[in-house]
Amino acid sequence: MTTLAIIGAGPGLGLSVARRFGREGFSVALVARDAAKLDALASALRDDGVTAAGFVADARDRTALGDALDRAAAELGPVEVLQYSPVPAREFMKPVLDTTADDLVGPLEMSVLGPAAAVQRVLPGMRELGRGTVLFPNGGSAVRPRGAVTGTSVAFAGESAYARLLHEALAPEGIHVAQLIIPLGIGGGEPDHEPDALAQRLWELHTERGEFRTFVRPLD
Repeated sequence: MTTLAIIGAGPGLGLSVARRFGREGFSVALVARDAAKLDALASALRDDGVTAAGFVADARDRTALGDALDRAAAELGPVEVLQYSPVPAREFMKPVLDTTADDLVGPLEMSVLGPAAAVQRVLPGMRELGRGTVLFPNGGSAVRPRGAVTGTSVAFAGESAYARLLHEALAPEGIHVAQLIIPLGIGGGEPDHEPDALAQRLWELHTERGEFRTFVRPLD
C-alpha cells in the first residue's frame, strides 16, 4: 500500500481529498500543526475504512516537516502522492505598500522553502516506486497577483515557478507535478469549488497526468 501525504491537512479540502484517495486504496498521512485536530481527522477517516494517521509539523519548519514525512512513509508506506496545501496565515495578507521585507519571510518559508523541503524528502521514495504525483492547490493569486494580499501573491508566484520547473524535470521519470488554481476559494456555495468537487479534480490530475496547470474555472 502506498500513501497520500497532505501537508496542511484540515477538515475541508484535506479531508475530502483524503477520503477520495482513501477510496482508491491509499493510506493517508495528515500533516499539520495541531495534534488534536489531526487525531480527529484520522479517526474520522478510519471510521470510513481508510488507513490514516496524523503527523505533527509546521510547514515553515523544514526539519520537522521532513521528519514527519519520513515517519509517515515508515508507518503507512511509501509516499506516492504529496499534496502541499497549508493555509496561509492572515498576517501574510497585507497591502503591498504596507509589506516590508520581513513580512515576506513567513510566506516564502511556507510556500517556497516548505514545498522544496517536502518534495526533496519524498522524491527518493517516488523514484524507487517508479511513479508519483505532487499536487499544488492554489488560489487565483498564484497566477494573478493581488496587491491586497502581497505576501501570499509573492510566495504563491514562487511556488508556481518551482512547481512548473519540477513538472518539466520529473515528467521523464514518471513523476507528475500539477497545480490546480481555485479562483473563488474553497466552499462558499459554488458547486465546483466545494471540497468534494475539488477532491475529484485533484484525483483526476493524479490519474490523467496532463498539463501542469488546471483552472477550476477561468479567471475573470
